[in-house]
Amino acid sequence: MDEVRIDKWLWAVRIFKTRTAASDACRKGRVMIGKVAVKPSRNIRAGEVVEVRKPPVTFAFKALALTDRRMNAARVPLFMENVTPPDRYELPELNRIAGFVDRQRGTGRPTKKERRDLEEFTGSFDFDESDF
Repeated sequence: MDEVRIDKWLWAVRIFKTRTAASDACRKGRVMIGKVAVKPSRNIRAGEVVEVRKPPVTFAFKALALTDRRMNAARVPLFMENVTPPDRYELPELNRIAGFVDRQRGTGRPTKKERRDLEEFTGSFDFDESDF
């Protein structure tokens, strides 16, 4: 097998749960080969590096071998290698450690847990009496 459609390969090596999801990601410009967004029908060859953007991380995978049939997870390392630089994993980890909630401004009020965490964090401050 010399070439395989990119959407089939992404589904076969278990990067996406369904082939439809892989095709949609390609159409939305979230799958790139050589810094160029690709269509679902683009063929991939062994040795190419595929970048898949799943916010907030952009993963990079090197195609070691080609297949268009979905396989079990134990066989995936024979067909692809994760070449994502370690620094790309730092952003989600920092957000998790800092307790940052990824919510756009104005999209809703804090949950009960978030409110309690805010009160716990700001509990030592007395905002009424300022020394400014």
